[in-house]
Amino acid sequence: MERKVILYIAMSLDGYIAKPDDDLGFLSIVEKEGEDYGYADFVSTVDAVILGRRTYDKVLSMGFDFPHSDKDAYIITRTPREPIGSVKFYTGSLPALVANLKAKQGKHIFVDGGAAIVHELLKHDLIDEFYISIIPILLGEGISLFKNGRPELKLKLMSTKQFDTGLAQLHYVK
Repeated sequence: MERKVILYIAMSLDGYIAKPDDDLGFLSIVEKEGEDYGYADFVSTVDAVILGRRTYDKVLSMGFDFPHSDKDAYIITRTPREPIGSVKFYTGSLPALVANLKAKQGKHIFVDGGAAIVHELLKHDLIDEFYISIIPILLGEGISLFKNGRPELKLKLMSTKQFDTGLAQLHYVK
């Protein structure tokens, strides 16, 4: 099986993954007991995770244990740090990291944010699939998932799912 780099993320209808102050509270409007929108099934298909340091810090600041400590996690940062178990703080080239991971046997590679990491991966055409959950809210401002200055990328819609909470999930491939 060829390893794929897969972005799995949620955003507001107007394209924001967080409010200006990194507030993710808007995600709670679609919380429903027993509903994970396919996340557990998706996570079972990956064994490596790439995310930015701000996203990593945000998760930890919310009082959660790091949810991907059972996988090879690469925190993209400018500041070298010692690894914490399977969590590695990576300061090198993002394209080199992806090439290295794709050259190894394994499951897929999960991109868990944030916007700067997504932008860098898109600039180098390194995302193979996109699962984007649209939260039914217009935030008006915040951190845009897709930044200007990236190449055009034509995608093929594979599926859409709608949920009774108003969340819509789109799955695209290159």
